[in-house]
Amino acid sequence: MRVIALRVFAVSALATIWVLLWGRVTIANIVMGVVVASLLLVLLPLPPVPVQGRVHPVAVLKLSGLFAWYLLVSSIQLMWLAIKPGPTPQTGVLRVPVNLKSDLVLVLASSITTLIPGSIVLEIDQVRRILYCHVIDVGSARSVERFYQQVAQVERLLVAAFERDDEWLPAGENA
Repeated sequence: MRVIALRVFAVSALATIWVLLWGRVTIANIVMGVVVASLLLVLLPLPPVPVQGRVHPVAVLKLSGLFAWYLLVSSIQLMWLAIKPGPTPQTGVLRVPVNLKSDLVLVLASSITTLIPGSIVLEIDQVRRILYCHVIDVGSARSVERFYQQVAQVERLLVAAFERDDEWLPAGENA
């Protein structure tokens, strides 16, 4: 059942992207999006990614709200950095260790971090669970600490949404 749900989600996501790329929501675009998405998944299959645990909708909603808040705040901060008089902000690469068990959730964490304005994940050390992030405005200890707190808060909500310890089994064990 879970495999079918993941395939339906993948087809839906790809079909949605197809419709967005065309710029018009029509029956023909939706049908073609589903056809193209289905063909892509059949002709170019992705390797299986182990998915464990359960999705907790309340935690996902909190994560979405936090992400929207960070988008707003970071956009305003970047706007201010761009227009304020004075020297350009100091940038740097920060090493951010994370305690995420799943590769899928690790990629989700890096995607969220990259989508927040002012930072981009340059590299993911999958074995040591470290994100290397390029960050704008690392000129003060306060701004560096704020970035670390931001990533830690996203990580906590990702764990609450997808990786709760009481629901996690090591790879290879069946529920």
